[in-house]
Amino acid sequence: MGLFFHLLYAGQFPIIKYEWYYMNIKMGNDIKVFNDEKVIIKMRSAGKLAKKVLDYIEEYVKEGVTTDKLNDVCHNFIINNSAIPAPLHYNGFPKSVCTSVNEVICHGIPGDYVLKSGDILNIDVTVILDGWYGDTSRMFKVGKCTKLADNLIEVTKRALYVGIDAVKPYGYFGDIGKAIQQYIETTGYSIVRDYGGHGIGNYFHGEPFVAHYDTGSRGPQILPGMFFTIEPMINVGKFKTKLLKDNWTVVTVDKSLSAQFEHTIFVNENGVEILT
Repeated sequence: MGLFFHLLYAGQFPIIKYEWYYMNIKMGNDIKVFNDEKVIIKMRSAGKLAKKVLDYIEEYVKEGVTTDKLNDVCHNFIINNSAIPAPLHYNGFPKSVCTSVNEVICHGIPGDYVLKSGDILNIDVTVILDGWYGDTSRMFKVGKCTKLADNLIEVTKRALYVGIDAVKPYGYFGDIGKAIQQYIETTGYSIVRDYGGHGIGNYFHGEPFVAHYDTGSRGPQILPGMFFTIEPMINVGKFKTKLLKDNWTVVTVDKSLSAQFEHTIFVNENGVEILT
């Protein structure tokens, strides 16, 4: 989905007026390839800003803070850096970031939940900078967490980099999920299958769907010039998911802890560049 916008000013604060339009992105094996150096520079800038948002919010993640407060801090930081929070109003999503706490796998909506010691939290940030998207997420710990939570976070972070290491120019997307599953099977945890990574660029979500488990297929070929995300979601318990009534929040069916890390990457002739 693309986005036109206008910046209006009321005092010192910009007000964004959104005008939505839909891009005609074909599905199947029509994965976009970008070879323009100017595009690569823009994607690097968007990715860098998305990372900065997560760096900035870290000091605010503590006991007694609501997830809505975290959303507001991220929103203001993004706007003050001349960018747009991509999730805001995306298919009706009401906030600027996703905050997924404990058993929430992904797409948690910020609200009046008050963080407490022992919570684990994923904050998922996507910015639109000069028309290009940077998408990343990271786990945060609140106070003292259990050894189980600590281990889950470390395993999930490792799974992300196992997936990135499997990306080779002229390799195949199926190699990513196969590598992640081989690693996760050694931990006793499970990999969410209903959600995965995606193509990205001057649009939010596009081909390919990047599975984080072994699908039994090598899938489409990875070519230099492709941008996409890898974002494994790992559960302590079963991999099955449940969508709540808000039509966004996804939780584990057995209420076990879940964790996620995400990077946007760029494939070039020599390998992989992590943009976030």
